Amino acid sequence: MAEPNTTTTAALPAAIGIASLAPGIDGNALIGAFTGAALVVVTSKDIGVGRRAAYMLISLVMGYLAAPEIVSATPIQSTGVAAFFAAALVIAVTLRLIDRAKAFDLRSLLRKGE
Repeated sequence: MAEPNTTTTAALPAAIGIASLAPGIDGNALIGAFTGAALVVVTSKDIGVGRRAAYMLISLVMGYLAAPEIVSATPIQSTGVAAFFAAALVIAVTLRLIDRAKAFDLRSLLRKGE
């Protein structure tokens, strides 16, 4: 009998592949977002399984949603490539913005304006 991790690891790409065949779904963007999200999870070190699962889901969804915007705003023409880059970068960029927002001092900015 296969271990649960092996079964889950094999089932998720299969589900993504089947979902990409559904009408109205951009299969290239879905597969690109999945590979970018998988890259994020594989390269994330020192975090728990729950956080990795959250990173996977967030990267997958945001990569898929951002693909058309990236294609329209850049020379990239493939939604798969655009989704890959979006999914791979969304967690790193968002976490950095959150850190900067925490360190931002609004009071000092208001004092300078006086």
